[in-house]
Formats: sequence, structure tokens, C-alpha cells
Amino acid sequence: MLVHVLLYDAGTESEGIHSLELKGSTVILMFEDKDDAERYCGLLEAQDFPTPSVEKLTRSDIEAFCVDAGYEPRYVEKGFIPSTDEERLMISPPLSNLEVGNWHHQDNISDQTSSNDQLEDIKKRLENLL
Repeated sequence: MLVHVLLYDAGTESEGIHSLELKGSTVILMFEDKDDAERYCGLLEAQDFPTPSVEKLTRSDIEAFCVDAGYEPRYVEKGFIPSTDEERLMISPPLSNLEVGNWHHQDNISDQTSSNDQLEDIKKRLENLL
């Protein structure tokens, strides 16, 4: 069975999948309907979150990925109507988002160092403009 998932930088080395943090678990959404997935992308974009692309993959592949990564897959059926606040997040992203991390295979310390190096580089270039 094919499902629609939200990917960032699809097909590149830095490919990442959109996830939600719910009660300490990382949740990956699998949409039955492409329109629902695209609507979710539009809502993310409206919140100034980077817009993922909608990609069609097999449900078994996504579920296997989730098991390997320690994530929880959630299937969103066409016409899904939430009954709880938590289920509402399956059709509409939270009002605030976590910062987009670098999903390359690096630890947080290297990410912080890389970010600091990038900031220093930008600062130096701006100073050179003065």
C-alpha cells in the first residue's frame, strides 16, 4: 500500500522526514490522501516552516524505517476527523514548531559548532562591508 509522507530535501544526502513530538515520542505521519498531505504542507508553510515535498512511498517501508529509528508511524486516513487534541495534530501542525535541526548524521555539538562557525563567517563578511 502506498502512502504520502512529507520529506525535506528529497533525493539528496540531507533528506529528512517531517515528524512531530508527541508526549516524548517522535511521530511520522503517513497520509492516505495526497490532498491531505499537501494541505498539511501548506499549513507548515503558512507558519514559516520550511515546506516539505509530498512523496509517495510504501507503507511497509515507512513503518520499517520508523521501527529502525525508534519512531512511531501514524496513518492518517482520507477524511480523518480527530477526536482529541493530539489527533488534531495529524491534520494540522502545532501552532509553534521546534527549530529545524540539521538532520545530517552529526551530533548536537558539531551542529552547534557548525552554526557558530557560520555565524562568525557571516559577521566577518558584514564587517568587511563597512
